[in-house]
Amino acid sequence: MVTDGEMILRIFIAFVLSSLIGLERELCRHEAGLRTHILVCVGSTLIMLTSMYVFDIYKTQANVDPTRIAAGVVTGIGFLGAGAIIRSSEGVRGLTTASSLWVVSALGLSVGCGLIKVSIFVAALVLGVLLFLRKFEHALLKKGGVHGSQRQEERY
Repeated sequence: MVTDGEMILRIFIAFVLSSLIGLERELCRHEAGLRTHILVCVGSTLIMLTSMYVFDIYKTQANVDPTRIAAGVVTGIGFLGAGAIIRSSEGVRGLTTASSLWVVSALGLSVGCGLIKVSIFVAALVLGVLLFLRKFEHALLKKGGVHGSQRQEERY
């Protein structure tokens, strides 16, 4: 069973990882920024820790599946992400922010499970995507690269 100290450490790690991703979204002036990303990730971590705790308590008394609660998080975050997506005559906006919310919820679940190294690696990849691939994608669009002039430039 995970100790209280380990649980607090995992929640803190989730806080730090989601802060980095949320800060990038905040600096780019997206609606779902620092606080939203932190709350989603820390909440997902707490839900996973609770699920594991309930499993440990009742595993000998009932058929308990700890993954069911995690599946509920994935479903619920889909609704939150849908709220971040805006469709207008100019195109679709908010897909990257919705995706980042989905990823931080997964980070929370993985940190809650104790997959700290993998979570740090994924957070670094996500930050790389958010910070650097936008510039690369814009450079391709300007040169008429992969997407050419068919794609309207959307605000990420």
